[in-house]
Amino acid sequence: MEPSAIIMMIIAMVTVWGGLAAAIVHLRKHPDTDVD
Repeated sequence: MEPSAIIMMIIAMVTVWGGLAAAIVHLRKHPDTDVD
């Protein structure tokens, strides 16, 4: 694989996993209690 492809893959993985981790942290700090 080319270095540019590896860099793009790493950026994509960090974006996905970082967003998932941020969502989990946000839900832990502000739990959804107003669900019907």
